[in-house]
Formats: sequence, structure tokens, C-alpha cells
Amino acid sequence: MVRIGIVGGSRILNAHLQGFAQLRAAGVDDFRITALTARVRDDALMFRQRGAGPPPRPPVMDPATGDPLAAPHTYVSDFQPDVLPEVYTDYRAMIADGAVDAVLDTTTLALHHQVAEVAFGHGKHLLTQKPLAVSVRAGRRMVEGARARGLTLGVFENVRQMPLVRAAAWAVQHGLIGTPQLAILGSLGGVWSPDKVVADTPWRHQKLLAGGGGTLDIGVHQFDWLRAVMGEVHAVFGTVRAFEPTRRRVVGGVAEAIRADVDDTYLATAYLDHDAVGQLLWSWAGRGEPVTLPDTPAFLGSEGGIHGGWLVRGGQREDLLARFEADMTADERARWLPLGLREPYAILQHDWLKAIAAGTDPETSGIEGLRDLACAFGVIEASALGRVVSVDEILSGAVDGYQRDIDAHYGLLADGGG
Repeated sequence: MVRIGIVGGSRILNAHLQGFAQLRAAGVDDFRITALTARVRDDALMFRQRGAGPPPRPPVMDPATGDPLAAPHTYVSDFQPDVLPEVYTDYRAMIADGAVDAVLDTTTLALHHQVAEVAFGHGKHLLTQKPLAVSVRAGRRMVEGARARGLTLGVFENVRQMPLVRAAAWAVQHGLIGTPQLAILGSLGGVWSPDKVVADTPWRHQKLLAGGGGTLDIGVHQFDWLRAVMGEVHAVFGTVRAFEPTRRRVVGGVAEAIRADVDDTYLATAYLDHDAVGQLLWSWAGRGEPVTLPDTPAFLGSEGGIHGGWLVRGGQREDLLARFEADMTADERARWLPLGLREPYAILQHDWLKAIAAGTDPETSGIEGLRDLACAFGVIEASALGRVVSVDEILSGAVDGYQRDIDAHYGLLADGGG
């Protein structure tokens, strides 16, 4: 039985608890959530027991969007009536108390490497929210800390577990589009444009707390998607901009201005295996209407392509998910959609629990999260330098100009690398 302690009481916790609920409904009974931690006690009590504690927060997005930030409010007691978790206001105390075997970290990005250090120091496994860390050096420290102690480290990079992403990866692995050549992912503008505070979380616009802006927050998703489908990214080039240096929100009927010192827009090129090229774009700015590209994400190869949800070969279109469902082997089905699960949060949590039991790493391991992080930071570093940078340069710390003040702030420069 794995005893899980959750750190952080933010809105994204609802999506995590929904995933755990689906696992219990699927018959997975090898875990219990035994602790909830939030700096404000009521933020933990909000998720502990239905009928008790403070009322839920209103969602920051329309639930109809399906965004995890708009997941329905969920209580641990909804799916775990036999054990009510203890409540803490300090993650260090929760970990040191010995009440948990593993930690799920849903805190702000700047805390990830700090929570990891305490967790690993006490022999606890860790699953951390994406991005992995506030800098590549901080992420490398997490990966090395887990490896040195033989502990499982996973990153909650839930794009890779989406059925359509799994179907695209499966199709490419089976040669259905031939040799990968080209990819394009992204859009410009949208729900947080032109100058809203993203997810009503001001820290996302502050360099020392968020590392980067959209390039990091969305970029790691896109790079993970690209890598899962097309193969490894070896180098990147790009341009980042902060078109809206002041973000705005309304709190209690009063307008509040938030100064942003990170990017809100990126345009990037990725250089992959097989000499393939990917184009990635995103913006939280833009005062016109959102710009979306039909039939994307698109992955093109020497014999066909994937256009959104369609597999296109020889001028014929077929539903990619239907082909995936029909042609998977039993082993592939167990790998891609274990227990018949289709919810990314449940799939990832199940994979993490299995990895803990086996003494291995999950599919979205710390190493995978570190490469996603290096790709995203590579775009920012490339923009500053005006040249293509290799992912190895970013991973080693040979290129880290943008990140050095982050690393200095957290006392990480003594760790070496660059």
C-alpha cells in the first residue's frame, strides 16, 4: 500500500483527485492519500471531506472547455471513505512525520526542486507537476537526487497520456506515415489574451517564480507531444516576446495590474531525429481574434500524415483514434490504455504507482521532464543569443545566460555546469 501525501491546494488538485477516483473505480486499491498540505490550512480542508471545510473555489475556466483547471470539485472522501488524510501547513513536517511513502507535488514551479530535496532526503518517491523545475539546473538536481537514492521520480506531463497523442505516436511507430519529416503545433491568442492573468495565478508572469512565461508553461507540453510522436529533439531555435508587460485581473471588483517580466509569445523551430523539423507557436497576447491552424497538430511523413484527428494516406482520410482502437495488439492496449483508462490523469497516476512498485521510473520520468524543460528553455536562450542551440548545451549548463539569475536566486550555481 503506497501512502501518498499531496502538497499544494490549488485548483489543479481537482483534476488529480478525479484521476485517483477513476483508479479506485477501476479496481486499483494499492494506494491511500494519507496527508494533504497547504500553507493555508483551509486550502487543504477544502479537498478533504465532503460536507466539511470551506466551500470550493469557483473555476477560472468554463468547465465545458475540458481544461483540467476546470475539473469538478472533488473530495478525497468521495473515493476514499476509509481513510481521512491528515492536514498539514508545512510540507517539511508532512514528509518528516513518516505519514507518507510518496509525494504528489502540485505547488508553484519555484518550489518543485525544494520539495524534491526534502522528499528524497527522507526516502520518498515523487510525482511533480509540470514543468519539472524553475530552471534546467534545478531540474537536473532533482533527477540526480532521485537517482542517487534509487527513488521514483515522475513528472505530471499529462499531454503524452491523451488518447489522440498516444494514437499519433502509435501510428508513427507502426510506419503509417513513413519517415517523419515535418510537424506543426500551436495557436496564437485565446482565453488569456490579450493581457489577462493566466489561470488567475500572478506567479506565472514572474521570472523567479515561473522561470519563463508561455514558452515554459505551454512549451513543455508541446515539446513533450512532439517528442512522443516524432522522435527526439536535438536542437532548437526561436523568438520569444513579452508583448503585454502588464497583465490585468479583477479581484473583489477592483482592477489589479500585474507586471510581467517573462514572455507571453514564442515562435520556435525544433530539429529532430531523421532530420525532421517541427514548428511550434503560442501566444497569451494578441488583440485580434485567436489564430488557429486547421487540421493541427499536424505530423507529416514520407508516406502520409496525421492532421488533427485524421490519418491521411494516398489521398484518403480515416479516423485516427478508430484505427488505433481497432488495430492495437493486446500488449499495446495494456501499455497505452491500461485498465481501459482514457483519462490522462488516471493513466499517469497508475503508471507512477506501478513504477514505485517495480523500482523503476514512469513513462513521463524525471529524465523525460528534464528534456522537455531543456527544449523549452532552449527557445528562450536561443532567442537571446540569436542562434540555434543544442539540447545538450542546455542540459549541461553550457548555455544558461537567461537562467543564471534564477539559479543565483536559489543558490544553485554551486552545483556546477556552466
